[in-house]
Amino acid sequence: MADIQHYSAFLLACIALNLTPGLDTFYILARSGREGHAVGLGAALGINAGCVVHTLAAVLGLSAILMTSAVAFSALKYLGAAYLVWIGLRMLLARQTVRSPTETRGRGFVAAFRQGMLTNVLNPKVALFYLAFLPQFIAPHATRPQLGLLLLGLSFIATGLTWTLVLAMMGSRIHRLLLQRPRIGTWMDRVCGGVLLGFGLRLALQRRG
Repeated sequence: MADIQHYSAFLLACIALNLTPGLDTFYILARSGREGHAVGLGAALGINAGCVVHTLAAVLGLSAILMTSAVAFSALKYLGAAYLVWIGLRMLLARQTVRSPTETRGRGFVAAFRQGMLTNVLNPKVALFYLAFLPQFIAPHATRPQLGLLLLGLSFIATGLTWTLVLAMMGSRIHRLLLQRPRIGTWMDRVCGGVLLGFGLRLALQRRG
């Protein structure tokens, strides 16, 4: 690929970045552990759908707006932070309920997909990461840099999708334990809600630098 340089190093960096625990890792394990691997799969697919949006934004140059406009960056940052805080508060204040397999594989999947995608899309740090990271592997005299960015973005998504699917299946083991001990699930909701709330507050305090 003439427009891409050091592709092997890029893939190794992608694997290392995806293995680093963060909001995406925690969110998938929380949803899969609480509601089963089907809902965890929805969370994983939603997060990677958000990565597709960031890839297309980087290719089209839209992410550059976040780097040059403090207003655009702040607006997206506070919107994303508010969404994370809202999800966290819902989990903290939710009453204990019995979740049947049918319910989990219906509305739960869609909700997990939607929330996973929105938490990813509304994080300006992810957009700036794509804008700063991907161009480093584009050849200086590339004739089709947009195509190179697209291929790099899709490669990053492919490695991330593989890992997030593994996380979704790992979380399903926690789910089987929770079916036997519902009280643990209540505490897990509280812990997960608190962590998501913390991520939201952290995002609100972040700067572009």
